[in-house]
Amino acid sequence: MCNMKLRGKQKRYLRSEAHHLKPIFQIGKDGLSEVWLDEVLKALDKRELLKVNILQNSLVEVEEVKEFIENNSDAQVIQTIGNVLVLFKKSGKVENQKISVKVAEL
Repeated sequence: MCNMKLRGKQKRYLRSEAHHLKPIFQIGKDGLSEVWLDEVLKALDKRELLKVNILQNSLVEVEEVKEFIENNSDAQVIQTIGNVLVLFKKSGKVENQKISVKVAEL
């Protein structure tokens, strides 16, 4: 369902941009839901790049979260580090497309 297939160079750039970011979403014992995903997608529309943290008390695994996000949205999981996922989605608003413009140039 991804709208943009990323090459290795583009993923490398996104990983470097995400390095300094702190996770702004968490998945806990309540697990995944459509409401949670909607909130993540709204944030991605403003930021384009963010991190999600899976808490230790969560009942879902990293791979389950990755599949859920990629199957139910246009967001892409760029990287997983332990229990942290890095997500990217091109913004629908031109004024928020700072990162995706640079990615398209690579």
